[in-house]
Amino acid sequence: MRPPALDHTVRTLDQGHGRIEERDLIVSTALQGDLDWPGAQQVFRVTRRVVSKRTGVVRDEVVYGVTSLPPAQASAAQVLQVLRGHWHIENRAHWVREVTFGEDVSPVRCGSIPQVMAALRNTVISVLRRAGATNLATARRRCAA
Repeated sequence: MRPPALDHTVRTLDQGHGRIEERDLIVSTALQGDLDWPGAQQVFRVTRRVVSKRTGVVRDEVVYGVTSLPPAQASAAQVLQVLRGHWHIENRAHWVREVTFGEDVSPVRCGSIPQVMAALRNTVISVLRRAGATNLATARRRCAA
């Protein structure tokens, strides 16, 4: 007989960047043993509601996931923190390269040149951050001038 399922929830409310974001996360051990997923310990569901302060437009989103972390190692709040940490990496590295440095629109596509350009962009990003830049787009424009 399987032990009873453990369900835990957490809710966060954040305001910033012109929007209000509400997140509800539920983690559960209810499917443990039923999933054909090696190491699965918990399943989770994140429900996000984002409201634009300027337009009032509401966007709802539901995401499901599986984690190998057992409840003793990852509460609902910790699972949500890990999920949000992923976006921190995305925003600090990939988004800056794609948007601020125009990586996606670069015409460079053949040979090793794309890798060299990515390394150069990463170097510039690192140098600007080490110099104390908090807004890389502004720092880039200042250096270009």
